[in-house]
Amino acid sequence: MNEDTFNASLRKFLKQVGVTSQREIEKAVRDAVESGKLKGHEKLPAKMVLTVGGIALTHEVNDEIELG
Repeated sequence: MNEDTFNASLRKFLKQVGVTSQREIEKAVRDAVESGKLKGHEKLPAKMVLTVGGIALTHEVNDEIELG
């Protein structure tokens, strides 16, 4: 295994996950606030599940996203 290639590929994947996930969450929250579904001061439960095929990896992260 080439450690440099692996590290660069992993960082690229994680950056894409972070950027796209943040955009999707921001859009959904803004839409919910605008429609009145949310007031804008809630704490939203959040869960992210990461799976990687070929190595049977499943990793789950649970937390809250605080709006204000």
